[in-house]
Amino acid sequence: MARALRLLTQLMGWSCAAIGLFHVALGNAAIPGAGSAGTTVDSWGRFMGASFVGYGLAWLWAARQRPIPAQAVRWLAGVFLLGGAGRLLSLAVHGWPHWFQIALTVIELGLPPVYFWLADAEERAVRGDVAAVAAG
Repeated sequence: MARALRLLTQLMGWSCAAIGLFHVALGNAAIPGAGSAGTTVDSWGRFMGASFVGYGLAWLWAARQRPIPAQAVRWLAGVFLLGGAGRLLSLAVHGWPHWFQIALTVIELGLPPVYFWLADAEERAVRGDVAAVAAG
């Protein structure tokens, strides 16, 4: 499970950083179904893209720690879950978005429980190794 946590943490970090850079570079064109949403939304989207790069870098920072800190994973997964909840709120208020946004909502609601479950896998593995050495 520790290996799965490390892999998923790295994958999340690189994915978020790449997606964020994509939004910084393309603005409204990076948002399926946004069309010509205007300059205000383009400016906001590029700013949020930069923020998403930072979010991805936070995941990569966590992935580089030995062991991966469970508290950081839980916080980062909680932020991701909050994003999915925001999409649900938008769906309730404004209706169904572009199909791709629905797919993202499923990921944003489904992946955090996996991270919550795996969050302390590497810390537990390290504690087990230390206990084995002490007993040994």
